[in-house]
Amino acid sequence: MVRLRQGQEIEVFDGKGHAAHGKVVEIGPLSLRVEIDREIDSRESPVRVHLAAAIIQPDKIEFVLQKATELGAASITPLVTDRVEVRPERYRGKAERWEKIVFEAVKQSGRAVIPPVNEPTSFADLMKKPGAKLVFDADEEPDGTMEREGEITVLIGPEGGWSEREIAAARAAHCIFQRLGPRRLRAETAAIAGLSIIAARLGDI
Repeated sequence: MVRLRQGQEIEVFDGKGHAAHGKVVEIGPLSLRVEIDREIDSRESPVRVHLAAAIIQPDKIEFVLQKATELGAASITPLVTDRVEVRPERYRGKAERWEKIVFEAVKQSGRAVIPPVNEPTSFADLMKKPGAKLVFDADEEPDGTMEREGEITVLIGPEGGWSEREIAAARAAHCIFQRLGPRRLRAETAAIAGLSIIAARLGDI
């Protein structure tokens, strides 16, 4: 735990988008008093980009949670797909740990919003939800364009890729398809690369 000192300058945030700069003026056994001197401009993306990433090995999904938060993801949804290889018992009951990882990444990156980590969701259920969706796939022909306003959900598949059934369902749901270059990436690499590309295209990087 970081030890604070009286007179130290710090940033504080409420987790809902408000942040401020201040100075520690009093430290008690169970309390801390900070004198606020100015508000901090938002560091959030101008476009809400949600990540829906296929469930992968526990250590790798924790890495994705951390980096997706740093990159400004508005929310993160662990996705249950046809080719997920991780047994359900390995990711059940992980909500508290995942939320802690996200919270630490919020503090490290200077964000003022804590992105929610949603319950694991099936691909079919995600397709039923409204809103623009972008599917990254190494084999499908790219199509469609992204709007620079509003929000979009970026979908990243498992190591084995999307099944034919999922590709067909995504087409039927009018998802946008894009590629991440000529090489096949690991799922965790694809999640980070995908969010970075979208952020750059939308003016967040």
